[in-house]
Amino acid sequence: MIPTMDFTTHAHIGRDHYRTEIRTATLDLVADEPVENGGTGQGFNAHELLTAALGACTNITVRMYADRKGWSLETIDTEVTISHGAGNDTTHIQRSIRFTGNLDGEQTARLLQIADRCPIHRTLSNTISIDTKLL
Repeated sequence: MIPTMDFTTHAHIGRDHYRTEIRTATLDLVADEPVENGGTGQGFNAHELLTAALGACTNITVRMYADRKGWSLETIDTEVTISHGAGNDTTHIQRSIRFTGNLDGEQTARLLQIADRCPIHRTLSNTISIDTKLL
C-alpha cells in the first residue's frame, strides 16, 4: 500500500494588488496577476501554477521511469494548456509531450502511459473535494 502524503502551502496577501507570497516547508514563491488584470506581474498567475505543476510532475515522473529502465531518454518537453467553458463550468487541459533520445516505438508508448501516472495528473483526473474553514 502506498502511504498517503500531505502537502501544505501557506498563501499570504496584503494590500498589494494581487501579489501573493506562497510558502512551503522548504521554498517560497510569488503568485500574482498580470498588470493588465490589475496585478503587479511579479509572479505566476494561479492557472500558470496549475499547468506548471502538471508539466513538472509529468517530466519528473517520466524521467524517473526512464532512468530506472536505463533508457536513452535525453530530454522531455511538456506543454500544458488549460481552457474553460462558458461560465467556467467545464475545464479542458491539453498536454503535449516530446521525447528526444534513442527510443523505439514501444518505449515511447510506455512513456506516454507513465505520463498519465504522475501524481498531479492522477489528482486532477480523480474526484476532488475541497473543504474550507476559517484559520
